Amino acid sequence: MATRIDGKDGLLSLSGTALGSSEWATMTYERIVAFADATGDHQWIHVDRERIAKESPYGAPIAHGYLTLSLVAGHFFDVLELAGFAMIINYGANKVRFPSPLKEGDRYRLSLTLGEVKEAGAWYEAIFLATIEIEGGKKPACVAECVYRLQPAA
Repeated sequence: MATRIDGKDGLLSLSGTALGSSEWATMTYERIVAFADATGDHQWIHVDRERIAKESPYGAPIAHGYLTLSLVAGHFFDVLELAGFAMIINYGANKVRFPSPLKEGDRYRLSLTLGEVKEAGAWYEAIFLATIEIEGGKKPACVAECVYRLQPAA
């Protein structure tokens, strides 16, 4: 069930709060290849099954780091229901790390914590501490400080 944030007052009141997690999903080889095709990044550790079997320490195709990061945007609204805002934009990221590879067949989910919230003109800027967790993994696939700007509804 998504965490509901109602307008700027709700946003401000939840600063520093764990907001929840998305449902588990499975990383597929087809998704990895589609990302490789979209970006032109066909490095063998992602797409060459034969070479991976012989040379990769991971034993399976791994998702690109930026594919893993993009899962934050893909699951953001699975975790949150935002009401009372005219517009919400992804403003960027302050810090991104990939502590563990997300391999084909791994189950993953997004967990969010709301960090600092501050006024930015007519907007509110919120830092969402995003973690792409790997089911059963000791380390997450991605940790990122994602910056969103939210414009309150008039």
